[in-house]
Amino acid sequence: MADNIHPIFDRLLQRSDREQRLQQRSKVLWLTGLSGSGKSTIAQGLERQLYNEGFFAQVLDGDNIRSGINNNLGFGLDDRRENIRRIAEIAKLYLHSGVITLNSFISPTREIRDFARTIVGPEDFIEIYVNAPLEVCEQRDVKGLYQKARRGEIKGFTGIDSPYEAPEQPALEIRTDQLSLEESVARIYAYLQPIIRR
Repeated sequence: MADNIHPIFDRLLQRSDREQRLQQRSKVLWLTGLSGSGKSTIAQGLERQLYNEGFFAQVLDGDNIRSGINNNLGFGLDDRRENIRRIAEIAKLYLHSGVITLNSFISPTREIRDFARTIVGPEDFIEIYVNAPLEVCEQRDVKGLYQKARRGEIKGFTGIDSPYEAPEQPALEIRTDQLSLEESVARIYAYLQPIIRR
């Protein structure tokens, strides 16, 4: 089967061509943290900030991806790994298109985030730990997921009966129990700006 696959990557426009057109350097931001920590909200705010400053970014969010391209996957370890594999491959396509990609996924283990980093490429993968204590995440639980997990209606829920492994050396740690949304977005943007500006 592999003998019949003939990629044409070398004959297509290159990443540098697209970055030149967009006047930016593409990167993959990987926002990780518990459900309710603020990942999606920060990604939305950061996308808007980047857009307002003339950058071209795209958010890949857990619920959006799960309702579309990954709607055939469950939440067991194998399916979570496949979920992240597909997301990382999509992020890599955006990266090579010159787009700054903002990924908002729990991605609960170091191994699974390292897996994504390997696919994207470590030089382009920026891990951001969106950190809030479990009790704060539970208070913010707009979807009611923690309550369902506590009642046993959801099995394998990260932070309740499935572990979350915090990043050991993230590029940034954003404490959303201490910072406002505006402060969180501003901190990431300040870090990112010299990296993405041409």
